[in-house]
Amino acid sequence: MPLSTKQNTHLRSLCHHLNPVVIVGDAGITPGVLAEITAAIAHHELVKIRLPAGDRTARRQLIDQICTETDAVIVQTIGRTATFYRRGKKPRIVLPT
Repeated sequence: MPLSTKQNTHLRSLCHHLNPVVIVGDAGITPGVLAEITAAIAHHELVKIRLPAGDRTARRQLIDQICTETDAVIVQTIGRTATFYRRGKKPRIVLPT
């Protein structure tokens, strides 16, 4: 689900005040962490995730893996923190058209 620039800007403004819901450790994306991420995205729609320290390439691979496994889209990355969005069955966030 690609987001328009207007939708992405709206989501970025909403995620500014959020705290990370899930913190990924050095072990990476384990099945337990993936289950927590999936549950958090299903409940909140917009979640912030703290990624482990490392190089940018490794973090980008983790972000791509999270997007693929959870069917979410990346909204923003700042340093080690990434924000993801997936529309819920009963949408809580109204996106601009």
